[in-house]
Amino acid sequence: MTAFSLEPAQLAWCAELRALADERLRPLAEKGEPGRVNRALLVELGALGLLPRLFTSGALDLCLMRESLAHACTEAETALALQGLGAHPVHAHGTETQRARWLPRVGDGSAVAAFALSEPDAGSDAAALSLGAEPDAGPADADAAGTGGADAGGAAGRRGEPGTTRPVTPGTTAAERPGTGTARPGAGRGAEASRPPGPATPDTGRPGPEASRPAPDAHGPGARQAPAPASLAADRDGPSAWRLTGEKCWISNAPEADFYTVFARTTPGAGARGVTAFLVPADRPGLTGTPLDMLSPHPIGALAFDAVPVTTDDVLGEVDRGFRVAMDTLNLFRPSVGAFAVGMAQAALDATLAHTTARTAFGGRLRDLQTVAHQTAEMALRTEAARLMVYAAATAYDEGAPDVPRRSAMAKLLATETAQYVVDRAVQLHGARALRRGHLLEHLYREVRAPRVYEGASEVQRGIIAKELYRTLDATTEEAGP
Repeated sequence: MTAFSLEPAQLAWCAELRALADERLRPLAEKGEPGRVNRALLVELGALGLLPRLFTSGALDLCLMRESLAHACTEAETALALQGLGAHPVHAHGTETQRARWLPRVGDGSAVAAFALSEPDAGSDAAALSLGAEPDAGPADADAAGTGGADAGGAAGRRGEPGTTRPVTPGTTAAERPGTGTARPGAGRGAEASRPPGPATPDTGRPGPEASRPAPDAHGPGARQAPAPASLAADRDGPSAWRLTGEKCWISNAPEADFYTVFARTTPGAGARGVTAFLVPADRPGLTGTPLDMLSPHPIGALAFDAVPVTTDDVLGEVDRGFRVAMDTLNLFRPSVGAFAVGMAQAALDATLAHTTARTAFGGRLRDLQTVAHQTAEMALRTEAARLMVYAAATAYDEGAPDVPRRSAMAKLLATETAQYVVDRAVQLHGARALRRGHLLEHLYREVRAPRVYEGASEVQRGIIAKELYRTLDATTEEAGP
């Protein structure tokens, strides 16, 4: 199969996903609370087999899932993508114990994953992160082992005051969520020998008073969040332990995630070579979080680490090789961010075609005006070009091509910038009705802005592309000789 065509079975699967998103996922998304993790939606994604597929499919399948879901339900697309982003490092670089403990729960939607890379002063410059992992040579007490927190029936956090940080507690109910505010001052978001075939691969929490209350049906009105798993126990005795101190910000699914893939500096002054990836359960002592109120109400927050204990059992990959874990994850997910953008662009284009056909103005249909027809043609042209680049980048990843970083950056850059253009044009052609709260295009207009920033802003992608182009030129020149 080439990168520029899909098999009939793939096209049928995409159509099925769009139908499922419209009929089964969108109703659950509409019942969710803006800015909160929608656990009922995650459970349904697991029941439909989409979350488990994150760990068995290739990059192209991931792109097809994200594009298809985004066309009908952006909330479902985002929920699926964040599970994959947060869990891919565990799938690709974790130990057998880590995988067995967390991946089945990610796959059935009962555990929420998060990818914690960005910091207040290290967003686009990921290699400059400063969350410190200080060696802790002394023995740790039993409470620091992270075995407390949520029990098998789920744990609810205690109510916090608005504007304050709170313990990161999995399974918090809507009624107990504190108001949005700010975190502490300044807060804002060795790999294995072979790469896995699949794409998936993005405080002290003690049981609250509701922990023993039976949960109502996950899909019913006022449904309580699904139960969260107990944390992963680790032996903290001996010199091979660290304490994490610092902040993370703009972290999707924070502070409600059940575990975080956290990137911390284990070797000061070493840049990208001194970063280690850790699997940190949400109920580790000293981990607190604050939800952030964003333009598009996604679950996103800031995290504060106050001497949070971790050990070698929590390391993902190799010590000081965590940047490789991060880049491996981003190289996979950047094309699929492009797929998300393509799905939104296609939804905006479809809405525009329908509107300009039905709407009459100036003595005829809008579609008959050349200025309108040319704009819709441009929207379609750019959307299809972006789609093809996304598919090409995903296929390159699946085939282990050497130019994956460049292709991934190109796909994300072109697709996200294209989606911004297409949605903006769609709003213009719809007029004032598209600005009304609740309109599809009003929703897409808010949703489409963030992908140009997260997982590497457009400017970062241009830098990656240029670096890869010159690296290839230099290598070719060196091989050619004088």
